[in-house]
Amino acid sequence: MFSSSFVRSSGARIASRAARFESTAANAKASSGGSGGGFAMPLALISLGAAGYVYNDCQSKVGAMENQIDSLQLELSGKTNSAFVFIKPHACKGEPGKVEGLVEGKFKASGIRVTGKGEISAEQIDKNLFIDTHYGAIASKAVKLQPSELNVPDKGKKQFQAAFGESWDSAIAAGKVYNAKDGAEKLGLDSEGVNAEWSKLTSGKNLIKFGGGFYCGKVKDIYIMNGFYMSMRAAYCNPGEKIQWYTVSWPTDTLSWEDFRGDVLGATNPTAAPKGSIRRAILDEYKNLGLATKPNTGDNGVHASASPFEALAERVNWLGKSVEDDSFGKGLLAAGIPKELISKWSGDAQVSVKGETKDGQTMSVFDTLEDLNADTILDKVTKISK
Repeated sequence: MFSSSFVRSSGARIASRAARFESTAANAKASSGGSGGGFAMPLALISLGAAGYVYNDCQSKVGAMENQIDSLQLELSGKTNSAFVFIKPHACKGEPGKVEGLVEGKFKASGIRVTGKGEISAEQIDKNLFIDTHYGAIASKAVKLQPSELNVPDKGKKQFQAAFGESWDSAIAAGKVYNAKDGAEKLGLDSEGVNAEWSKLTSGKNLIKFGGGFYCGKVKDIYIMNGFYMSMRAAYCNPGEKIQWYTVSWPTDTLSWEDFRGDVLGATNPTAAPKGSIRRAILDEYKNLGLATKPNTGDNGVHASASPFEALAERVNWLGKSVEDDSFGKGLLAAGIPKELISKWSGDAQVSVKGETKDGQTMSVFDTLEDLNADTILDKVTKISK
């Protein structure tokens, strides 16, 4: 808005002056019997040249101003760490308010500000595939994609042939391969039933691994992809389940992201978490909190983002936030990372990182940004392949 109005007003002033000058020249021409007629074309050229100078000068100033705004946005976004946290379904079943009070009390004691909170029901989680997006590639093979859409490597196809005595392609053509969700329906089993059958499988015999988080098992007379996922999903999607979510933030110079996860949240295995951390406190006090079962590595009380970038991805997924309206998202955009690339990275894309990966090698974008502060990430993203 500023640049356009500036150009228009500057050009208008020059054009107005030129018009006045031409009017004066025309009057002189009329008074002299036509001797002033040579002014028109030079004046037009002068007017255009002056307007062009103003426009170019304005564009230069606008470019400098945009760079300055981006620099200020980067500095501002880098000063604050913002995470997405939720109390897991099993920990939402205690005495009302007790687990929430423990979590919020630890936030306050650690100088962490709660900027938003709410609940998401199992029905919403199921309908909107929140947990499936959260678990990414593992979930997509179990719920979102059909087996015919999967990219099975040649090595995996050979494994399939060796283990099951038929080719992957022929099994697909015969309609014998199902994702976990459709396979459960085909067999008439619920999530626990599928998990029970899956747990009976033996690796290399009736269970093969195509890649990381990419498994195929023969259950009865059909093949199922990532059958273990259904019980994980059920913990969030069975009727009556819910999560209690929080958005939280704190200054990067008062608490590092690594310490937020290690000291405030605590290790994934709550028995290894330090005393006073949220996960350890829920473990130590689970009976007083009204929880029916003792927390473990899976049901460890709370989830929290592994980095500011993952926090952005989780706010977009769970809360429907837009990158443009998110404080950290604005920082990434100011760093020159397009929205489309942010979306791609949010699926944990494989990337190469200058000074970190060898030529031709890639790594998980989540892994390369894990436990880093917001300002460090905003600097590092410029070194990631676009």
